[in-house]
Amino acid sequence: ISQLKMRNHDSYDEYAVLYRTNAQSRILEESLRKRNIPYRIYGGLSFYQRKEVKDAIAYFRLSINPDDDEALKRVINYPARGIGETTVNRLMRCAMDNRVSAWAILNNIDKYDTGLRQAAINKLLSFRDMIAEFIEMNRRGDDAESVARAIITRTQLLSSLISDRTPESISKQENLQELLAGVKEFIANKTEEGSESLSLVDFLSEVSLATDQDSDEVSEERITLMTVHAAKGLEFSNVFIVGVEEELFPSAMSCDTLSAIEEERRLLYVAITRAKSHCMISYASSRFRNGQTKTCSPSRFLKDIDPRYLALSAGNDFARPDSFINPINNYRESMRPRVERATRSTTSPFSAHGNVTPTPSSSSAGDEDLHSASELSEGMRIEHSRFGKGDITEIDRSAADVRITVEFDTVGVKKLLLKFARFKIISQ
Repeated sequence: ISQLKMRNHDSYDEYAVLYRTNAQSRILEESLRKRNIPYRIYGGLSFYQRKEVKDAIAYFRLSINPDDDEALKRVINYPARGIGETTVNRLMRCAMDNRVSAWAILNNIDKYDTGLRQAAINKLLSFRDMIAEFIEMNRRGDDAESVARAIITRTQLLSSLISDRTPESISKQENLQELLAGVKEFIANKTEEGSESLSLVDFLSEVSLATDQDSDEVSEERITLMTVHAAKGLEFSNVFIVGVEEELFPSAMSCDTLSAIEEERRLLYVAITRAKSHCMISYASSRFRNGQTKTCSPSRFLKDIDPRYLALSAGNDFARPDSFINPINNYRESMRPRVERATRSTTSPFSAHGNVTPTPSSSSAGDEDLHSASELSEGMRIEHSRFGKGDITEIDRSAADVRITVEFDTVGVKKLLLKFARFKIISQ
């Protein structure tokens, strides 16, 4: 987007990023904020403003500061644990009358006249004991990912949604999974930078900056983030379609019936035709889903596009002469039942100028490795899976653990701890 805007001088209003599921917006929002690119979420909420995410964040806050009455009131009966509104109101009234927090009441409930029956008190004490477990994890120094995962599991925030297979429930599940992916990514980034700020407090500090920016006034000129469904009827000069990979676009729930596959194919057609002059399609080489990082395959739909209309990135498998696919044959093959299809093995995404193009969104894990200081020199160009391409500007050998400073093309300066940093050397 930055490169296109500098070249074409388009307004940010002429840019749209489309995705199949709402959960995909988190990393896009964070990346745009880091680059000071203004954006709006069309037809939806910013990631950290979604109810299920705010519920999880309230538990995170409570595990750090149990005297946070606002957070406690939000989650004390969510998911439902039989603590009714009357019980909550009496607890809060008792706290106000005694000028203490609700948590103080819960810790010494026998000393206060709450007017509650024993059955209600027992449920409150069960909630208190659960929160106390999370507080203890923070106190002993467990990292943010460990505490966050324990909270999501013990509170049943995620498991309570699994039995409900409505689109709304599935979207909430995806958002909670994406929140965990964000915590995992936070730990990975901090570890690679050699930072010891790995606690849930540190993660929430970053989240608070993100939510503060959500409420800031931004310029009228903004790029648009939205789901493909929300994009129907709209047009933009420049469109980026992300996550065009198997089990995401088409979605995993659509892969078993021909009618569902056809609907997904039509949906991608809608996405592509939102672009008036430039369309870039990409997919991830790997994605964190359901608690683990999984290798991704490009969507079967990509080979429905005649290669003559594609502007392919360097090194893209689709650019090889022997990779030509007859779109009609590919269409027929993709309509067969999933169990009969051979697994596809392509490793790059698509980007287009005027037409449609494939381009990899990140280098494959196999291209990256750990490197010793003796292999590196200042001025060397490298490629990192998360930060992209950049130049090494300094190699600090003064400490036992060598650090390098890299000026990345898109994310700026990063200091990386060499024993954790995996990257590919592009040129000396």
